[in-house]
Amino acid sequence: MTEAAPLRVVIVDDHSIFRSGLRADLDSSVHVVGEAADVGSAIAVISSERPDVVLLDVHLPGDDGADGAADALGGEAVILGSAETPTRFLALSVSDAAADVVRVIRAGARGYITKGSSGADVSRAVHAVAGGDAVFSPRLAGFVLDAFGAAAGETAAVDDELDRLSGREQEVMRLIARGYSYKEVAQELYISVKTVETHVSSVLRKLQLSSRHELTAWASERRLL
Repeated sequence: MTEAAPLRVVIVDDHSIFRSGLRADLDSSVHVVGEAADVGSAIAVISSERPDVVLLDVHLPGDDGADGAADALGGEAVILGSAETPTRFLALSVSDAAADVVRVIRAGARGYITKGSSGADVSRAVHAVAGGDAVFSPRLAGFVLDAFGAAAGETAAVDDELDRLSGREQEVMRLIARGYSYKEVAQELYISVKTVETHVSSVLRKLQLSSRHELTAWASERRLL
C-alpha cells in the first residue's frame, strides 16, 4: 500500500522563532514548503508553491488586523486554487477574541486554532482543513455558531419576505429599488408602464411599504440591490 504524500503547507507569521518552532513540531505527514512574515511575501510564496494549506497568523505587519490579512490572502486562495486542488487557510493566532474569529471565517478561512495548540493538534487540523472540514479550538466554535446561526436566521427572514412576491414582482422590485423609472423598467422587462405600476403597487402592499424610497431602503438593508 502506497503511503500518502505529505500535505504541503506555508506558514505565515511575523515571528521567525514561532515559525521555526512550529515547523519542528509538525509531524512527518505535513511538509512546510515556504514561510512568510507579511502579506506581500505570503502572496508571493503562495503563488509560487501553491500549498494545500496556509497556516495564517491573523495579525501581520502592514495589514488592517484580522480582516486585512485574511481578506488579502483569502482572495489569493480563490485566485490560485482550483476545484481539484484548492489552497485552504487555517488561522493560527494568540487571539481568541470572538471578533477576530468571526472576521477570519467570513474572509474564507476553514478553521481557527490558538497558538497554545500542540504540534500534533496543528497537524491534525491541517489534515482536516485540507480534507474540506472546518476546525476550531473548542471554546472558539461557539463564536462561529452564534455568528453564523444569526446570519442564517436573517437569510431565512429575507427569503420569507421575498416569497410573498411573484418572480415578476421581484424583478420589478429590484429595478425600482435601484432607481429605474417606470418607463425604464417597462423597457427592461418588455412590459407596459401600466403593468409596472400594478406590480409596484402590489410589491409595496405585500411588503407593507409606502413609497419607492422605503422600498430602496428595504432592499439595501437586505443586500438585494
